[in-house]
Amino acid sequence: MIGRSVVALATAAALLMPSVASGACLNAPEAESITLVALPEILRQTGVVCAGRLPASSLLRQGDGPFLAKYDAAADRAWPKARGAIVKLSNPAADVLLGSEYARPLLTSLLVPLLVGRIAQADCGVLDTLVTQLAPLPPTNTAGVVVTALRYFNAEKAKGKPIDVPDLPLCPENAR
Repeated sequence: MIGRSVVALATAAALLMPSVASGACLNAPEAESITLVALPEILRQTGVVCAGRLPASSLLRQGDGPFLAKYDAAADRAWPKARGAIVKLSNPAADVLLGSEYARPLLTSLLVPLLVGRIAQADCGVLDTLVTQLAPLPPTNTAGVVVTALRYFNAEKAKGKPIDVPDLPLCPENAR
């Protein structure tokens, strides 16, 4: 159950990635920047999905406030690096498209529901606990935890374990 919950958070990065034919990969800071860009909306939408299962005091149910404000600020700071990572995996021409002020909100509004739609109602309590435990950390640390979890789940999937995790093109660990 916890694995699925972490995978749900971790797949945000994969949802923002175009198809990778060139063999390019993301180093940890690039993957973390993409995660940071997606996290505020993932948290908001998870709160909507889990509203019936969580108390009103849950961090996931807070549509605004200091908790989400720190993630919004981190997403703003991470966007230039995330944009570069997306271009790295796709096509240099994508940089022009991603330069629009509408690109980031469009990407998150289209892709985050695909991720959040995978959340099982039974996992809302676990997600609430996970978010509450990670809340004291800076958003960059939370993004690091998500990317590390994704790296772990990808390795387990490569061993043949039945884990529903996307194939995010993460560089080998020594390429950090």
